[in-house]
This record gives sequence, C-alpha cells and structure tokens, in this order.
Amino acid sequence: MNKLTPVLSAHWDEKDSFTIAGYSRHGGYNSLKKALAMEPDAVIQIVKDSGLRGRGGAGFPTGTKWGFIPQGDNREHYFVVNADESEPGTCKDTPLLMANPHVLIEGIIIGSYAIRANHAFIYVRGEISHVVRRLLQAIEDAYKAGYLGKNILGTGFNLELTLHIGAGAYICGEETALLDSLEGFRGQPRLRPPFPAIAGLYARPTVVNNVESVASVPSIIEKGAEWFSSMGTEKSKGFTLYSLSGHVKNPGQFEAPLGITLRELLELAGGIRNGNKIKFWTPGGSSTPIFTEQHLDTPLDYESVSAAGSMLGTKALQIFDETTCILRAVLRWTEFYKHESCGKCTPCREGTWWLVQMLRDLENGIGTEADLTKLLDICENIGGRSFCALADGAIAPIISSLKYFRDDYLAHFKNGGCPIDPVASTLFATSKAGA
Repeated sequence: MNKLTPVLSAHWDEKDSFTIAGYSRHGGYNSLKKALAMEPDAVIQIVKDSGLRGRGGAGFPTGTKWGFIPQGDNREHYFVVNADESEPGTCKDTPLLMANPHVLIEGIIIGSYAIRANHAFIYVRGEISHVVRRLLQAIEDAYKAGYLGKNILGTGFNLELTLHIGAGAYICGEETALLDSLEGFRGQPRLRPPFPAIAGLYARPTVVNNVESVASVPSIIEKGAEWFSSMGTEKSKGFTLYSLSGHVKNPGQFEAPLGITLRELLELAGGIRNGNKIKFWTPGGSSTPIFTEQHLDTPLDYESVSAAGSMLGTKALQIFDETTCILRAVLRWTEFYKHESCGKCTPCREGTWWLVQMLRDLENGIGTEADLTKLLDICENIGGRSFCALADGAIAPIISSLKYFRDDYLAHFKNGGCPIDPVASTLFATSKAGA
C-alpha cells in the first residue's frame, strides 16, 4: 500500500490553489461537465459503486444516502454541506476549504444534480472568518464562470448556492441541529424519524454531507469508481485525510488510503517529539475511546478500529506522550462537552455537569477509589439515553481512560493532587519541567 495518496491535497502547495484559475489548471470542473452529461441516477450509482463513506464521523455510505431521496415527488430537494467543524482535534475541513474551496463547490453541484436539488447550502462556523471570506469569493467566481445559477453550462440545470454562517455551537455539527439552525431556530437535535431524507430542511427531502465527503466526489466522477475502490480496504474504500496533532514533530494533514496505521503515519510525521514515548491517542477525535501504544498497528479503517474498541470518527489523531496526565486531558474534554451541551435532554445536560465536578475533585486528589465506580455509574446512566450522540462522545474518553489508566487516577489520591507537572506536556516545556 502506498503510504500517501495526494488527491484532495495534491496542489495545496501552489500559491493560487484556492482560485478558480488554479483549480481549472488541473482539470477543475471537468468532472462537472462529465456528470451533467449523465443521468442523475447514473451519478448516484457511480458514487455507490465507489464505496465512498461519509467522512464526517459516522461513515455511512454516501451513495446510499443520496439514493434515499425520493424521486418524482414534485417537491423541492435540498443539498446541505456540514462545514461546522468543531470536534476537538479535528482540523481537516478547514485547511481543505482554505487551499481548495472549488473542489467542494464542484462536488456540491454534482451532488445537487444527482439528487435533483436546485438549492444547496454550506453551513460554516462563523469563527473561521478566513474560510468564510475564501468561500464567498469562490462562490462568486463559480457564479461568474457559469457553474452556478440558471442553465448551468447550457444543460437546463439550475442551482443556487447559499453560504450560511453559524454562530459557533458544537451541537450544530449534528445534522438535524444544523437544519434547525439553518431554518433560524435554536440549534437542537430533532427526534428521528422522520429522517432528513424524508423531512429535512423546511420539511423537504434533504441530504447532509461532510465537506470531505462532497469534495471526494469530483475525483470519483473523473477517474471512476474502480479507481477509488482500488484504494483502502475491502469495506473502507478510498483515500482520506488524517489529522495528526499533539506531541509529534511534524503535525498536519496526511492524505492516505484507509487502513494505514498510526505507526506508519508517525514515521511520516517524524515521530514523537523529543524522542518521547507515546502514552495515549485518539483515533477519531475526543469523542472516541482512546487508544494506547498497543494499538499502533491497528489499521485505521472503520471496521478495524471498531473491532479494537473505538471509532474512526473524523480521523483526528491527537497524540499524547508520557508527559501528559490522562485525567487532566479527560477533564478538559469533558469541560468542553458540558459547555457545548444544548441542554435539550436531561442525561446530557445534568450528566456532563456532574462528570466535570467529579473529575475536578479527582484531579485535585479529593476522593477514593469508590468514586471511580461512581464515575462509571454516571457514565452508564448517560450513555445511550441522550437525544443525540454528544453525551456518548462525552463519556467515551472517561470509560476508556479508566480501562487503560486506572492506576494514574489512583496516583492522584496517593499524591494529594496531580503527580505530573502540567508544564511538561506543553510546547514551551524545558528540560527542567517535571523535575
């Protein structure tokens, strides 16, 4: 297996990669012309045959999701892109949009044509104003070039594309909360069914896809389903962006086939900083159960990661070396989930609050081993009982950290506080840290 497969990131190093001229120079929008010459159902079938799975975390087959949209119903259909990237550790969509926004726009037009939608939306976080500016310019240029608007390329297909700037709520990354926010309501998850494919935006059939999922479509149309499915593993096909952050020498985006291992990615990233030893890591962001050194050779595909006890999620690989206190890291994640809980359901609203209180006491050395059992009991009463998956994500690092690092928790009681110098894990740590 080739270690890197630069497709989406192939031209990120060019100074004008984000412009329509730079994108067109490498065959940009040729896939659109090819797709518009096909029947919409044929486009859906190619995406199905490719094996492309959603890159937003769940890994649901993209072509199948498009195929759920009822046809011939004489109703409006909507195509929505979820660019509300806010999972701690996840940082793939933002650089993609900065370096190559037109690949997303081309994917949106193809996807909208396939599901017979005449209005598409990009929901983006308001905090990333540099991305917002770049997307606005790219959309304007696409309109001027005739790729958006009325009678696109003389085919009779019409598409309006709206950029919606969100207010920065993590919960709006959940697709139904995103739809509520798009409609002007407070972002809160909806009860399902009905699912968005039947009653989504404005109660009309709607597809909601992640940025990377949509951006992968033009290359599939251009090079074919077999080309895409030749990469990756049997059930997790294609290439994807892995985000390495934390205690690595060269953090960043690594575009590789699904199934590569963290050991291989660490080699590409120059290894752990200062020659330290890895302690724990997340395979798919902070909402996925943590892994340890024993999982370095686990293939990073949906099935293998699941079999090992975690989830691939957004492929946000946060790397922590031996200078890190596991309890401190888990507490910071839990504080985030407590803050970002929308408050709609009691298990999440109240449960995350109590988790934070307990973890703060434990970090300060207050409590006994019995409190660890109570902590797990609270997690058990939260998991699977909330309106959406936020609460499940909040408890994942707690349960997994106690599974692998229970002794580290106990060390806080024996020490009367954290036994690890917090400065030692920082970028500015010196050789004296922890001494």
